[in-house]
Amino acid sequence: MPDLEFLLIGGIAAMIGAVVQGSVGLGVGLVAAPVVTLAFPSLMPGAILVVAALLPLATLAQEIRHVDTRGLGWAFGGRVVGTAAGVWVVATVPARALGVLVGGVVLAALAITAWSASVPRNPATLTTAGLVAGATGTASSIGGPPLALLYQRENGPTVRATLAVFFTVGAVLSLVMLAAAGHMPPRQLAAGLELTPFVFVGFLLSGPLRRFLDDGRMRVGILVVVGISAVSLIVRSLI
Repeated sequence: MPDLEFLLIGGIAAMIGAVVQGSVGLGVGLVAAPVVTLAFPSLMPGAILVVAALLPLATLAQEIRHVDTRGLGWAFGGRVVGTAAGVWVVATVPARALGVLVGGVVLAALAITAWSASVPRNPATLTTAGLVAGATGTASSIGGPPLALLYQRENGPTVRATLAVFFTVGAVLSLVMLAAAGHMPPRQLAAGLELTPFVFVGFLLSGPLRRFLDDGRMRVGILVVVGISAVSLIVRSLI
């Protein structure tokens, strides 16, 4: 039977995260992962990985025609390697050190790209972003910022649809590899399914914000969410 406290705390966090992700393209891990980690650490990372695999399906139902399939091919190549690295990280590397390092790298990348006239998106940068996202997404459930930074100057539907495919396939890959390595308790999977209704409600509520950002404000939204995710990861790791 679902735990009422988990549904209340985790459900609200997941719903708010889904509002953010439904409009910007990423965010459910940013909002929900820190809350669930602090309040229910035994349910991480599986609970949020399940949510990360299912929520993007709602975006794809509306905007699948905008997916950048060419860019995803390179990103997925890096994601496979990065996911394997993330499984190793979960088993061996202290979460505090990893979080501070990844958060610092994301902030540095944010600062560089925010002031750049153009962000290069080529096989090398896409593969690197996929690798970093695979490692951090598997270890901490926050893997969106590297790829989001590469797409920050695209229109809203392209950003959301491309990230949606990347998140769904990547989260499933992370879940499979963690399970194969013996780091995916059934309770974590069940907890993720319990949060699913909350994230779909959040997606439905994201419509007005999505339309607001699509009116020329998408890049600002991405930079804000990526910056908050990096700071959140650092603070969470230090705590």
